[in-house]
Order: sequence, then C-alpha cells, then structure tokens
Amino acid sequence: MNKKIRLFQSIHFKIAIVFVLLLLVTLEVIGASFVKQLEAQNVKDFKQSLQVTPYIQNQLSSELVNDNGSTNKNVKEIIGDMGNSAEVQVIDSNGTIRGVTNLNNQSTIGQKTRNSRVKQAIYSGHTEQEVVYSESQGSYYTAIQPLTNSTGDNNTVVGAVYIRASMEDVYKGISSITVIFLTSSLIAGLLGIVLSIVISRAITRPIDEMKKQAIQMARGDYSGQVQIYGQDELGQLAIAVNNLSVRVEEAQEASESERRRLDSVLSHMTDGVIATDRRGNITIINETGQDFLNVTSDDIIGQSLLKVLNIGEEFTLRDLLETQQEMVLDFSNQQEHDLILHVDFSLIQKETGFISGLVCVLHDVTEQQKNEREQREFVSNVSHELRTPLTSVRSYIEALNDGAWQDPEVAPNFLKVTQEETDRMIRMINDLLSLSRMDQGTSKMNLEFVNLNEFFGYALDRFDMMIKRDQEHENDLEPVVTGKLPTDDPNKKYSINRDFTNRDLWVEIDTDKFMQVVDNIMNNAIKYSPDGGVITCRLLETHRHVILSISDQGLGIPRKDLGKIFDRFYRVDKARSRQQGGTGLGLAISKEVIEAHHGRIWVDSQEGKGSTFYISLPYEPIETDGGDWDEI
Repeated sequence: MNKKIRLFQSIHFKIAIVFVLLLLVTLEVIGASFVKQLEAQNVKDFKQSLQVTPYIQNQLSSELVNDNGSTNKNVKEIIGDMGNSAEVQVIDSNGTIRGVTNLNNQSTIGQKTRNSRVKQAIYSGHTEQEVVYSESQGSYYTAIQPLTNSTGDNNTVVGAVYIRASMEDVYKGISSITVIFLTSSLIAGLLGIVLSIVISRAITRPIDEMKKQAIQMARGDYSGQVQIYGQDELGQLAIAVNNLSVRVEEAQEASESERRRLDSVLSHMTDGVIATDRRGNITIINETGQDFLNVTSDDIIGQSLLKVLNIGEEFTLRDLLETQQEMVLDFSNQQEHDLILHVDFSLIQKETGFISGLVCVLHDVTEQQKNEREQREFVSNVSHELRTPLTSVRSYIEALNDGAWQDPEVAPNFLKVTQEETDRMIRMINDLLSLSRMDQGTSKMNLEFVNLNEFFGYALDRFDMMIKRDQEHENDLEPVVTGKLPTDDPNKKYSINRDFTNRDLWVEIDTDKFMQVVDNIMNNAIKYSPDGGVITCRLLETHRHVILSISDQGLGIPRKDLGKIFDRFYRVDKARSRQQGGTGLGLAISKEVIEAHHGRIWVDSQEGKGSTFYISLPYEPIETDGGDWDEI
C-alpha cells in the first residue's frame, strides 16, 4: 500500500506543473498580445511620420500647376527636409519625375517614371500604401499620395508624391523589446517554478502526513497524530483525520474485544457451531464442531455445509434457508465411536432482510439417545423378566385353584415352584431397587479400612465350605448365599486356587456391598465352570492400586459380547441363565458398586477358554494391625 510513487505521479509535481503551466500560458498570451500591439503601434507611428502634410501638399501642387523654369528647383527645396528618413519623389500628372531626395537618383529628374503604381494612383486619385519585404533590401514601406489642385468645385490631380522608407529599424526595435520580454518571462517562469514548488509543498505536506497516518491506521497503528498547520480546509481535514483515528481505534478495540469474547464463547461451547456464507460455504467452525466432525478448520473452511453434513441428497440449500428444519444425524458409521448429533439451523439476516448466511448448531445427543434406548430396553427387559415368573405363578395358581391342591403329589411341587418364582421376583425387585438407589446417589456407603487379603480369603472360604458340604451331602444341604448351589449339575466338582500377595493390603470399602460383588462373580464362575474346573483367585498390588481377579475355565464370553456384559439384563446365554435363576443384574450391580468405590471392573475372556474378571481399587499403603474375619 505504501509503495513508492513516481515523480510524474506525485501530487507535488502535479500542483507545481499546474502553477508553471498557468504562469507560462499567461505570460505567452500577454507577450503575444503585447508584441502584436507594439508592432502595430510602431508601424502606425512610422507611417504617420512619413505622411506629407497638407501644407507641403499645397506647395507642391502650386509648383506643379505653375510650371516654370524654377519648378524643379522649388520642388527639391520643398521636399529636401523629408529626405532625412525616407526617399521622396514628386511626379507630375504626366508621369515626369520633378524632384527626388536621393542624391544618387538626381539623374532621373525630368524622366518618365516607370512605376505603374504611381501612374495608377495619378489616374485614380487614391492614396496607396504597401509594406514590402525582399531578401536583398529587407522590409520597407512605400506610399503614393496624389497631389490635387482645388479649382472651383473640382479637385484635379496634378501629380503624386512617392515615398519609400526602410522599416528595419522599426522591426529591430520590436525584436529588442521581444527579447527583453522573453528574458523577463523566462526569469518569471523560473521564479514561478520555485514558488510553485514551495506552494505545492506547503499544500501537500499536510496531505502527505494525512496519507501516512491513513496508512498507519490501515496497518492497525493508531498512535500517530497529524500536525495541524492552520485553520483552513486542510487544517480542518487534519482535525477530522485525528478524530477519525481515535474513533477507529476505539471501534477496533471494541470490535477486537467482542471478537475475542465471541471466540472464547465459541471455543468453550459444548455445542458445535458452524457459520456459512449466503452460498452455503463454511466460513467459521468452532473446536467442538471440529471434534464432532473429526476435521480441521483448514480442511473444512470453504466447503459446502451440505457436503460436510452429508445431507446433500436429501436437502438443498434453499430448503435450509426456507424452513430451517431441525434434524438428527447419525455419524456412528463415520466415527470410531457412536455419535448422534441434533442439528439446528438459523438465518444470518441483515436489517434489510438480506440473508447473508446460515448458522448451524450441532448438539451431541448420543448419550441422550443411548439413555432413551437403554430405558426402553430396560423397561422391555423388566417387563419380560417379570412376565415369565408371573405367568408361571399364575399358571400354577390356576391349576391349584382348579383342584390340584387336593392332589398330595402334585400340590407340593406346584407350591414349591410358586415359591421359587416368587423368590426370584423378590430378588429381581431388590436388585432393581439397589440399582435405582445407586443411580440416584441415595445408596449409603459404610466405608471402613479392611485387610483385603483376609476379607477375600474369608469370602472364598465360604464357597469352599459350600462345595465341600455339597460333595458330602449330595445336595441335601443348601448354600448360605443363594439357598442352593449355583449350578445346573449338582454332581460337578470344583476347586478354588488362591494366589495372594504376602503383604497385607488395607483398603477402604463397604464390606457388605463388596461381598455382594465377590459373590456375584464367584457364583458366575461356579455356574459356568465345567466339571472338575479350577477357579483361580488372585490378589496383587500395583502402583497406587490393588488388583483382585477371579478366573474360571468355563465357556468364555464371545468378543462381541464383552462390551455389553455389564449391561442390565444382558445375558450371553439367555435360556441357560434364566433356567439357573439369574436375574441378569448381578454384574450391573457389581459395576455400580465398584465405581462407587472409585474403582474399575472389567473382563478378559476367550470363547471356549474361560473368563477372568478384574477389580481395581485405589490403594494407599498404610501400616496397621490385621483383623480376624472369621469372627464376623
């Protein structure tokens, strides 16, 4: 913008050349007019100086009329005084030269004139004048004045006076004056150039300073001020530029502050925001929008919004401008994770009604959609899980009501099944209530520091006792935890291996809830382990965590089901789990309990090779005495 300006493009040169041209044109016009008038006046004065006075004309006329022997002599005397500046000839009416002033032409006296113009003047009686130029003689003036004799009412031409004079002196004088004028004009022109430069600099200096200030303003520097040289128009313009600089700086600061505020708002918004121009091409996108669409601003700026949102086949830009239709877009296929966006459109419209673009707001409704889907699935699963035992209970009650209660062999079995289904529904309701309290945060945690080695060993001892008693009494005694051994084959044999760290690990847990987690996982391990299976329980210490794991040798969990194993009512083998009396909520409750302890639970499984459940709890090493869990 501040590129160098050539001399001929500069306003300094333009103003100076204008002044010089005006001065030169003025001097030339004045000089031409002056020289022309001077020349005309000098020629006029020269001609008047050569005119024959009436007195001399009368004398010459009288001598020519009274022709005698002394006429020529008298004529010579009369015109003798006129010969100082010009050559004069007197010719009578017959064309005879009667007198000359040029001494070299005295021999022509008495001869006939050869000048036809003289003869013509005598004949016509009109005065003739002429300025003649020749290369040999230069410029000269000739005049022929007829001489008349007044006799009565008639004027008779008795002769003529021929005057010839050189005009070189006249033109030399005019040339001298012209040279003087040109010299003066040149000096005036030089002085005019100097003055024009001075004046142009005086005029353009404030303009140049205002130009520099405008360039600084364009670059964002508003610190300068234009110097005020006077209170004329340029001074008022300088004041206006200074005021404009202050106003623009204030407006720029306000605009910059507003832009930073807007950028901060857009950057920290949890919703994605996209702005387009009136053609639907993206001009602005915030960081959240980039994260949602897995793009960068450099890649997406200038692209069509329809293409970016992948809605070009269903909608046009006119549809969005006319209806601003809300929509829900599923980007799960384009992302590595589930992503469902709710999209709102609004117009960017000026006060005149001109639409200059669109604003698109992207709201992540993935969790909301997931919760709604899980809620629907949960309601469906609860309904399904309760409907099966309720249908069974209703069927047995109807059978008893129809008279089966009187059959001593059938009635007890019907009542037993009814009781078992009722217990199953009670367990399910209790589990649902526990999950509900955990979801709402109303479940109270009774935390205490516990030696996890002894606590885990105590829990496993209970299962060892259950297995031992089952083997001894062949299902005559029922387990303490569930009322029966959690397996579909009471003749299967199990063994539990322990692999604990030698160091006591003290952690803060709710013993009742944590015992429920261990029971759930152990019940599943026993339930799905084959005959003669070994359940391995490990306890080890890592950096700031303690890891508890339970491994079985069962059927394992398919890879596609690993991510859903902790969902509510989710069963890998639905028919077998329901047959064994499970509610499908045990692992979901376990996950909620471990997360309430700020821990983590996960599973590692290979289909056909068994599963390993891991529980990680926060751990800070402390020194304390052990406890005796056998006394509980």
